[in-house]
Amino acid sequence: MKDFFKYLTAGEEDKSWGLFLNVAGYFQAKGNQLYPPIKHPTGYHFNWDNGRILQEFQINYITEGNGILETNAGKFPVKAGSIFIIQPGVWHRYKPNNKTGWKEHYIGFAGEMGNQFLAHPLFSSHQPILNVGIREEIIDTYFKIFDLVHEEKPGFQQIASGLIVKLLGYLISFEKQKEFTGKRIASIIEDARFKIRQNVEKQLEMEQIAKDYNIGYSYFRKMFKNYTGVSPHKYHLELKIMRAKELLLATDKSVKEISYDLGFQSIHYFSRLFKNKVGKSPTDLRK
Repeated sequence: MKDFFKYLTAGEEDKSWGLFLNVAGYFQAKGNQLYPPIKHPTGYHFNWDNGRILQEFQINYITEGNGILETNAGKFPVKAGSIFIIQPGVWHRYKPNNKTGWKEHYIGFAGEMGNQFLAHPLFSSHQPILNVGIREEIIDTYFKIFDLVHEEKPGFQQIASGLIVKLLGYLISFEKQKEFTGKRIASIIEDARFKIRQNVEKQLEMEQIAKDYNIGYSYFRKMFKNYTGVSPHKYHLELKIMRAKELLLATDKSVKEISYDLGFQSIHYFSRLFKNKVGKSPTDLRK
């Protein structure tokens, strides 16, 4: 891939969308080469002595070589497979190793949605490096953004914003997976999820499920929530509500019958819970 960079002008419609791209580029820094190239405009160019402060987010993905990133939070080693995230208003500087150089893919963006997504604890300015490895999903996302930037067809900013969100989603997903990769608990949770789905209409004792796998319930609950985002009890309950919606819309069963079929002991409790979760009572949803 050839070196390139492109700075973009976002219109009012793009900005009101909530997330817009300012810059995208790819650069292969060779060993003992001046870095960064001096052809970048004022506001983006920097030198090692002074560093710089941006008024946007930048996500840089290094796929070859190694180097260093320095911010107010400290110095961080960068290697192939590293992603570093620059926050607005944070002083920083970075450079490749003189011997190895590096290959970098980068995007810069801003907007209210960017502020919201990058407020996630994973993207803390105190730990700006994520070592995700060489991931085809990430490289493909960058390439798709680059294609959009090259052509600049109407609406490209909106499509690019979706790809930025997708990229951030990948980063969170990869980080979550680290906790479970190669561990027995991952297969236990998958098996437990299947068991809960297969028995959605029954009264399940989650403590007994944990016991069946010879693990403590507190550990099972914690890891289940880390894996799925909800506790085992809430996971089971959400499935019951989903199943209730299906039965209300696709069958002629009464609300009382559906409540009984799904293991609720009281139709009043079922109706109150359903309205709290869905925003409408079972009867109103059916109407």
